[in-house]
Amino acid sequence: MNKSTFFIVGQHPVIEALKNPKRKVLKLFLTEESKKNIHRKSPRKNLLEDVKVYFKTKKELDKYSTKENIQHQGYVAEIEKLDQPVLKEYIKNKQNLTLACLDGVTDPRNIGSIIRSAAAFKIDGLIVKERHFPSESKLMFKAASGCIEYLNIFEVSNINSTLKNLKDKNFWIYGFDSEAKKNFSDIKWEGNNILVFGSEGEGMHKHTSKYADFHVKIEMNDQIESLNISNSAAIVFHHLSYLKKNLD
Repeated sequence: MNKSTFFIVGQHPVIEALKNPKRKVLKLFLTEESKKNIHRKSPRKNLLEDVKVYFKTKKELDKYSTKENIQHQGYVAEIEKLDQPVLKEYIKNKQNLTLACLDGVTDPRNIGSIIRSAAAFKIDGLIVKERHFPSESKLMFKAASGCIEYLNIFEVSNINSTLKNLKDKNFWIYGFDSEAKKNFSDIKWEGNNILVFGSEGEGMHKHTSKYADFHVKIEMNDQIESLNISNSAAIVFHHLSYLKKNLD
């Protein structure tokens, strides 16, 4: 069965896709300068081996990114979708996992930025609703800056039933809520944990919120209403990464 293919643009998304042995890159559209840069970035390995390469001018490549109003930087690739890991298989016999879960977050740029932060701070994976996840979005790939190649992404059909199953498997569910009483940095963060982030406007859905064992917030200036969801997630990911590093 043939996998679906789609286009991504930008230096980091394209180069990291080329570096990922699990990612099939079918075609590459480059300027002469971007080809030279790929060789500079990876002098020991020919990333262009076994890939069909077409040389274009920057103007010719504009058609791949004009609609989304993003910069292609001289890099365009046609790629296949990665095989997705199965959540129930991934968590078997693993301890001290930290997974993030997006509930109602649909903006591709926000999702891409969250992926970038999650990969940077070694979060074990991201749970998303399959129907809401823009898996072929150039905007998301550009915002993720290549980090999507380094993060487990679990696409599920139903967030609530997934959280229920994880609770049954001894995961603690933490719902992030600006109205919560407890600051997330006061938590000990032991065992297997799920971090649930809702959308900026509405937060977690009411039904999803019921599955949280604890509701926590990011303590901040009372005069500031909220942070961008990707900024909030990055703060949490960094804190947990710091704790884990010091515990190890």
